[in-house]
Amino acid sequence: MSRHHGHHRGAHGWLPWRRWRHSIRWRLVTLFLALALLSIGVFVLGSQQLLRGAWQGYARPLVADYVDRLAADIGSPPDLDKARALTQRLPLSIRIEGPVVQFDSHPQRTATHRRADPWSPDDAAANWGLTRQTADGHRLIFGPGSPAEGHRPRIFGWVSLAVLLLLTALAYRVVRQLLLPLDGIGKGVEAFGRGEFGTPIAVTRDDELGDLARRVNDMAASLHGMLEAKRTLLLAISHELRSPLTRARLNAELMDDSPTREALLQDLAEMRDLITDLLESERLSVGHAALQPQALALEPWIREQLASLGGEPAVALDIAADLGTVQADPARLRMVLRNLVHNARQHGAAADGRGPQLRAWRERSGSGDRVCIEVRDFGPGVTAEQLALLAEPFYRTDAARLRRTGGVGLGLHLSRQVVQAHGGRLVFERAEPGLRVRLSLPA
Repeated sequence: MSRHHGHHRGAHGWLPWRRWRHSIRWRLVTLFLALALLSIGVFVLGSQQLLRGAWQGYARPLVADYVDRLAADIGSPPDLDKARALTQRLPLSIRIEGPVVQFDSHPQRTATHRRADPWSPDDAAANWGLTRQTADGHRLIFGPGSPAEGHRPRIFGWVSLAVLLLLTALAYRVVRQLLLPLDGIGKGVEAFGRGEFGTPIAVTRDDELGDLARRVNDMAASLHGMLEAKRTLLLAISHELRSPLTRARLNAELMDDSPTREALLQDLAEMRDLITDLLESERLSVGHAALQPQALALEPWIREQLASLGGEPAVALDIAADLGTVQADPARLRMVLRNLVHNARQHGAAADGRGPQLRAWRERSGSGDRVCIEVRDFGPGVTAEQLALLAEPFYRTDAARLRRTGGVGLGLHLSRQVVQAHGGRLVFERAEPGLRVRLSLPA
């Protein structure tokens, strides 16, 4: 049971990157975010190159001349009173290092910068031409004097990030609004797929998505008309055939016992079963409305049905005790179970005489619990081409339609319609050897 549960989660679980790949909205937002980041990067690099060129060509000579004047004003050896007066009058920081004088106008800011910045302030001052050497061996280092200057780039970075996140949120909202009709179109298509054509998709926009909704509605109306015409014709033919078929069977019953009489009665019985299956198929085409559901305790119900079936070879059972109950139509679900077991016995004869196997378990997931019933045989199985056609109406794996195999190819088709009408799924898998048929119903 754990193996199937893990397989279900692996097949239907949604990892974040799969959700991202599935969502057009998030991919568009990611595109906008990437474009914003690239634009910022290009702008910053371009600005740096522009500033570097402007600095080298225009500002640096002026700053160098000004720094030379400041250094000459401080003198050699450095005059601390003049240095203090300059820092009080101008937004400057001055640090003096040498054999005689040690001075720093902003010691706390210098220590903070040394701890926070990966680049040394001395190297930055040298690169910007703000360092001078006096004749007596002292080193003068000039820099910006306002303490707030050191925090402005960081604040600017956080503000830029906040603005970028705000723009991303606005972009998602805009994209969400643009693609909002896709939700209605998706729900409408799901309803049309279930055969619910009564409510068309609401057209709320006069754009390409609105045109798409109108086209889907037109397609659904056309399909509904064709399906109704086909259904009406099939029901009419089936009803009209019942009366002559009943008279033919009565006349055959009055014949003397003979092989011809038995063959005729068998053919008439097959025709009766075919008409019954066709009528049932059309009833189920309206989906859940054709069902008469009630609460079924599955574990005892399955055992009871298999006991009533009897027959050989015996079916090996592996039923979990926590199946619980489902809302299902007992008569139609019984038809599904009998079809699956009958096919497994008829077409799945194993070389060692092993009979079919029936397993039932409960799967738990975030989207809701489901009950799974699996019937597996150990016979020759089917080819990959046959596997895709097993539930098609009137399809038989034996193309010659030999009398010994019986049936007309509607059993699995009806079983799939019954399971889908209950909101479930019917899946066919090659078991190597044999065939595995699994149905799942909402718990």
